Amino acid sequence: MIHADLALARRIERAEAENARGCTAAHPQAAGMAAAGGIAVFAGADSPLSRAVGMGLSGPVPEEELRSVEEFFRARSARPVIDLCPLVDPSLTELLLVRGYGVTEFDNVMVRRLAGIEMALTPRVRRGLADEVDLWSHTVGAGFFEHSELTTGEMDVGRAICAMPGAMWYLASLESGELAGGAAVAIHAGLATLFADSTIPAYRRRGIHRELISARLNEALAQGCDLATASAMPGSASQRNYERLGFEVAYTRLTMGL
Repeated sequence: MIHADLALARRIERAEAENARGCTAAHPQAAGMAAAGGIAVFAGADSPLSRAVGMGLSGPVPEEELRSVEEFFRARSARPVIDLCPLVDPSLTELLLVRGYGVTEFDNVMVRRLAGIEMALTPRVRRGLADEVDLWSHTVGAGFFEHSELTTGEMDVGRAICAMPGAMWYLASLESGELAGGAAVAIHAGLATLFADSTIPAYRRRGIHRELISARLNEALAQGCDLATASAMPGSASQRNYERLGFEVAYTRLTMGL
């Protein structure tokens, strides 16, 4: 059983912050700044990647530091968005409430220990190639946004992920050869973070997502990781698939916005 203590939360949120930092590599106007032990990232005014991650896990957060984060986003015509771990210093929670932040999203952060496990082979999943960035971005975007005609901004989300230093991305195909989904993984100090899971709506309920999870766990095992983590909406099919493969909910992260 996973015990969600401060040390585990710091490890997970630190990895998430490194992933967020890596997303600034592709967008021509991307930027990042240190933020109360975490990082605030801008990857486009409407990008779901634009947010502050990992704040408040190293001690009290002064109000002026939160103000700086807000100014960072507003200077770029973006809404301040902050991912909030429940184990943060209480000062950050109090500041967010006083300054009028509200909850916009819940995500269950799940963890699986990897010692001694064996994963099944994944014949329908392969690593993406260097010249398949747009192919991967479109496949994942079509599943995430649930439409096939993607805007430049929607494609840029996938391109930013592919440009992350150390990120590994995967494509899943049906037996017929049709692309059905994609996902990514990044590894930080023995912790594999699984993210960007996406299956095209027409191809759901065919085991694609579970195979994408298994493929990335095989990669984590090959690289000697002791722990894997992923996030999913509470009660979602994604959460159920992760739980079927041995993940447990460690804590629920809130997304807070003004």
